[in-house]
Amino acid sequence: MNETPHRTPQEIVDLYKAEFGAGIHDARITERGEGVQKTKGYNIWIRLDRNLLKPAIKKLMDIRFPHLAVIAGNDLGTEIELLYIFSVFYGTKFGEYMVTIGIRLPKTDLTVPTITDLIPGALISEREKQEFFGITVTGIPDGRRLFLPDDFPQGVYPWRKDETGIKPEMVRELWAIDRPKDRPVPPVPEKPVPEKKPVEEVPAAEGKEKKTGGAPE
Repeated sequence: MNETPHRTPQEIVDLYKAEFGAGIHDARITERGEGVQKTKGYNIWIRLDRNLLKPAIKKLMDIRFPHLAVIAGNDLGTEIELLYIFSVFYGTKFGEYMVTIGIRLPKTDLTVPTITDLIPGALISEREKQEFFGITVTGIPDGRRLFLPDDFPQGVYPWRKDETGIKPEMVRELWAIDRPKDRPVPPVPEKPVPEKKPVEEVPAAEGKEKKTGGAPE
């Protein structure tokens, strides 16, 4: 299998602009310093139409098969933003980039296609977004709850900032909401963990200056 050549961040952005045109709402490059020597690293940010999500990921796979870090999300008010965070040219010294492909879903239509047919490892993140944001991932091979308990209230999504988010009365005793009667009470430690006492600084002997290093006298 022939590897595609290494590309600069600007070349990647240009490829996306040429391929998807008006479907791209934002495309930019940010620079970061890595390590003690602040070696230059780059993040590529591309936000596009929802219907272009899978073609955009396929495009990245054509450039070089990416490593999926995570699918992040954010409640923007009337929309839910999903950020598919990849690294490309993974393992290339000083040549690896973070590529974030973002889409926004209106709360009136919170559906997005699964990408597990392209990146199987995306399943866990997709299931998480269903539970915590109330998104429907169409075509997901396993849509069961994974993170929230079965007795967690339906229609409540912990990462939402609107009326479907965590209710104030749930915050005080979240563990007790709809808790089955036969479930044991969370254990209380027999002995409290002692607090660490601050280390007292020993003053320098009278008539001598306090030393912080160097050769002994």
